[in-house]
Amino acid sequence: MAIVPLPVFEEDADPSRRDALTLEEQLEKLEAPETMVVKFGALKLIGEYKQAGGIKAGCGSKLVARTHRGTELVEMLTTTCSNSGCGKSIGRDEMLEYIENSGGKEFPFHTNGRVLRIATTDDMSRNDILRDRIDQQIREARVLVEEHRLSMKIVDVEPILGEELLTFYYSSDDRVDFRSLVAALASKYSTRIEMRQVGSRDEARLVADYEKCGQHCCCKSFLKVLSPVSMRTAKQQKQTLDPKKISGRCGRLMCCLRYEDQTYRELKQNLPHRKTRVGTEEGPGTVIDGKILTQLVMVELEHDRRRIAVPIEELSDPETCPRPWEKVVVYEKQKPKKKHGRSGKKKQKNQNDNDKTSDRPSVEGTKKKKRRRRRRRKKNNNENTDKK
Repeated sequence: MAIVPLPVFEEDADPSRRDALTLEEQLEKLEAPETMVVKFGALKLIGEYKQAGGIKAGCGSKLVARTHRGTELVEMLTTTCSNSGCGKSIGRDEMLEYIENSGGKEFPFHTNGRVLRIATTDDMSRNDILRDRIDQQIREARVLVEEHRLSMKIVDVEPILGEELLTFYYSSDDRVDFRSLVAALASKYSTRIEMRQVGSRDEARLVADYEKCGQHCCCKSFLKVLSPVSMRTAKQQKQTLDPKKISGRCGRLMCCLRYEDQTYRELKQNLPHRKTRVGTEEGPGTVIDGKILTQLVMVELEHDRRRIAVPIEELSDPETCPRPWEKVVVYEKQKPKKKHGRSGKKKQKNQNDNDKTSDRPSVEGTKKKKRRRRRRRKKNNNENTDKK
């Protein structure tokens, strides 16, 4: 069966007959950016490097760059020039402002490097082979630590693509003299060895994965500068003081407690202090407690000791606030008594007559009983006189 080209697809092949460009044509029209912002390493370091030339890559692309540590695989985050044509590119001033707000000099930012090329499949497979050796290298390093009787713990090992450097991360409470260990590791792996001491937070950044909230650990995903978190922050946010519930994978207080600390401080300044006398619609009282997020205060009233929740917008001066328990006494003028004249007496007589007529059956019955009693008394008296 012969293959006949359809006219619809033939028209799409001609750019002059189409409304939109293909992805390949859009990429050809883009200008190569001068600088690229990348992240690299196990600690997610950030670097802004110039490129070798002609590299057109999108956000998230894998690149090969020469950093201050050597040749390694990096991931592109964004570009810092306006001629790239990418909607996600930012200016250098914006990036420097972000770095200043995120930690300043402590932010892991590097500029001494260069982007060489876009990573190939060979580069990716080579990097996977190096990553597969990490578990074995950790075990071998821990054996050497025991042989040299050093009080340290090997946490992680990080190789780079060019294999010029092999970094060992360790944790220790005291200062360790590991010169003999470095010599043993260098002779074993035939490369330059770097020993880096890390704390509990950096150890969680290297090893930990998920936190109690179900998300990746903040220190591993986006936090670059790990500032200390105090117990005062947890108390201010009304968190439980159980260390097991407010501690992260590193054993320290969770970094997320610091995210809303500034907001809590600003809202707390609006609340009156405890034992402050304030006025409410139900009278003056004393502040007992306050809720920072809802902006409510618990007030104990002075006149009846009741406790009510009042928004801070409804608080007033305790001297001029309303006092509903003070009732206003209004004296009414007494009306003069009406004098009952003849007409009044006639009305009363008529009413009495009506009452009598309504009660006639009962009144007649009582009269008959009284007559019978009188007759009996007379008979008894007569009988007594005759006997005498």
